[in-house]
Formats: sequence, structure tokens, C-alpha cells
Amino acid sequence: MNRAVVVIKETGDSEPITTACRLHDEAMNLRSHGQLKRARASGQQALAILEKELGSDHPDVGNVLNHLGEVEVDAGHYSEAGKLFRRAVSIMRELAGDKDIVRIRVQSLNNLGTVYRIQGRYRAAYSSLRRALRLAEKALGRMDLEVASTLNNLGVLLKYQNRFAEAGSAYRRAQRILETAYGTGHKELATIYHNLGGLEHERGRFARGEPFARRSVEIRQSALGKNHVEVAADLAALAALLDAQGKDDEAQALYRRALVIFERTYGCKHYEVAVCLNNLAAIKHRQGKSKEAENLYKRALAIKEKVLGSDNPDLALTLNNLAMSYKSEGRFARAEPLLKRALAIFSKAFGPKHAKTVLCRQNYKGLLHEIVPQGAPTKRGTAR
Repeated sequence: MNRAVVVIKETGDSEPITTACRLHDEAMNLRSHGQLKRARASGQQALAILEKELGSDHPDVGNVLNHLGEVEVDAGHYSEAGKLFRRAVSIMRELAGDKDIVRIRVQSLNNLGTVYRIQGRYRAAYSSLRRALRLAEKALGRMDLEVASTLNNLGVLLKYQNRFAEAGSAYRRAQRILETAYGTGHKELATIYHNLGGLEHERGRFARGEPFARRSVEIRQSALGKNHVEVAADLAALAALLDAQGKDDEAQALYRRALVIFERTYGCKHYEVAVCLNNLAAIKHRQGKSKEAENLYKRALAIKEKVLGSDNPDLALTLNNLAMSYKSEGRFARAEPLLKRALAIFSKAFGPKHAKTVLCRQNYKGLLHEIVPQGAPTKRGTAR
């Protein structure tokens, strides 16, 4: 969620500090336009100047570390982002001061929690986000925009943990804060609608999620234009709800439109590209176009393993899906190690009772049953 950020404070009239401020502003502007390499370079220059002029533990250093970390998140460099956010958290923990100091600390904890969630470290993510929420509510007030931002990120995490009622409550509370601050049609509301649609998708209530997703596209496209990367994320989310309802033609068109924007903005090896490839592959698999599905799944797998690592539950989704594609073709020897690996990842990340673990276990048991010839293979169990 885009949110109001603390503007770096100019300390004195020294030329180096003025230069650092200019570079910092430049980095933020470049990031907003998807120019991540240039944003990183400008942000790193600003950081180096501030560390030299103000010291390594100054709050402005923490602020720039936060924004550099957000650039790395956009680029899909989650390990590097985590290092930057942890350093920011460490700096801000030692400081006391006005609301600007608190705001930077909340953002640091919020950002770190989000990275932990992406990495599949759900306990650490929950701890960081809850700390951010408590601090924001106490120091900034329950209707502050930082509270809304943290609630939104907490809702995403709770969705991944199958805590759907809590996730919905967090989203709705964030929505109330944003509507109070901006009104009902502001672009900040697009993120909430996007996530409400995603929550309904996870609950299997696809038709109920579709209006939320369409609203997010409408708001964000009106504010940012048809080719903005945030619009692409909304398009992909809408496509997922449509293809879950069997509306393949519109879903494929939206996935491909989103894919073009993601590849143009981030390159062809970004996490968002992998998500689109996985979901396009699922449609091809359903349509019986097995070779196309296999190729798309393999591309998605390669990207996810490189970006997320070898034990991330998001990787396990695509392992499961590729395995089920192989199973439907009777290629059991190829499917078995993929499902076994996916099940181990899900079990470690979520525990034995989570819906994704249960589905993958059923798929694995079904495959073992098929290996002892019992008739024609069946199609089931594709995940997103």
C-alpha cells in the first residue's frame, strides 16, 4: 500500500545534506515509475552521504534504509530487503522522539514483517506486524494511516494462515481508516479491494471476490493509467478470480496483459512474472494443452526458486501444479518427487492441518494409488 512517508529532514544547510535530500527524493520518484536500478543507485548515494555526515545511527539513515528496502522488495530481492529493514529496525529501536521517529520505526517493522511473510516465515512476520500495530495505535492514534497500512499487511498474512475471519476484520478496519482520510474513490482504497478479492479467492468464494477485484482495477487504472505496474497486479488478481470460475478467455487476456507490464517494468525473472506464468499454466492444463502448461510451470518454478529459495510455500504451489499436470498425462515417475517435495514444504511452513497441506497430501496419496495401476489418471488439485 502506498502511504504517506516521512520526508527526510534537512539537518543544517550543508551542501552534502542538501545533495542527499535531492538524491533521496529522486530515488523515491524513480521507484514510483518502476525504474528500480536507477532508484537503487540514487538511494545508495543518499545513504552513503548521510552515514558520513550524520552517523550510521541517525533516524534519517533509518528512513533511507526503509525506502531502499522497498526498492529491493519491488525488484524481488527479498533477502537484501530484509537486511536493510532489520538494520532500520535496529536503528529506530534505540531512538526516542517525536511522531516522525515513531512513524519510521512503524514502517521499519511493517516492512520487515512483509518480507518475512513473503519468505514464508509466518511467525516472525506476525510478531513484527503486531509490534508495528501496537506502536502505531499507541503513539499515532487508531485512525492513523500507518495503522491502516499495518492492518492491510497483517490481513495478507492472516489470509496465508487460513485465519480468514481475522483477515477480513483487518481489511475492513483499514478500509474505514482510508475512507475517513480520503473518501471512497481514492486510489489507496484499490489495495483494500484487491486484497478483499484475494481473500475471497483463498476461501473459494470466487464470484464474491470478482466485484472487489474489478473495483480495484477501476480505481487504480483511473488514477495511474492502463500500463502502471500496480494496475498489472490488480489485473492478475482479477484474472485469478475469473479463471477459477472457468471464464478462461477473459482471464487469459488479463494475465497476458499483466505479464507484458511486469516484464517491461521488472524484467522476465521477477516473482510477479512467475505468478502469472503459474496461473496461465493452470488454464492450459485445464484445457488439455499439456506441453504448454509444462513449459509455463517450469518457467515459473525456475523464477520462484531463484527469488524465494528452495523451501518457500509459494514454490510448493507450482511444484504441486506441475506434478498434477504430469499425473494427468500418466507421467507418474516425474510427478512423485515433485509432490513429495511440495508436501514437505507445506507441512513445514503451515503444519499438517492447513488447507494447502491437506490438498497436497491428498494429491500425493492419490498419485501413489495410481502408481499401482488402478485405471486412468484423474485431473485434480491445481493450486494458486
